[in-house]
Amino acid sequence: MTIQLWLVLAVFILGSGSLIGFFKTKTPGFGRFTTSTLLVILVLIIASLLFAGGLLEGPVLANVLFAVFGFAGGLFTSKNGEKNT
Repeated sequence: MTIQLWLVLAVFILGSGSLIGFFKTKTPGFGRFTTSTLLVILVLIIASLLFAGGLLEGPVLANVLFAVFGFAGGLFTSKNGEKNT
């Protein structure tokens, strides 16, 4: 097996563990934060798998990471769905 295949397998296992942990620790139902957190986890897993598989270039992955961190930062700094001013 090549190093690239091992890397994809490792990212897949870590991503699967993250999703399992997410569903074990979340409260019942899908509210604003739960749905957004799930989407952020899925985007990170898919982008990481594509990067590890050689199908996504480094600058594109960096843009995805900046977008995810910006989204997560904006989501968790607002209170009760209101914009900060």
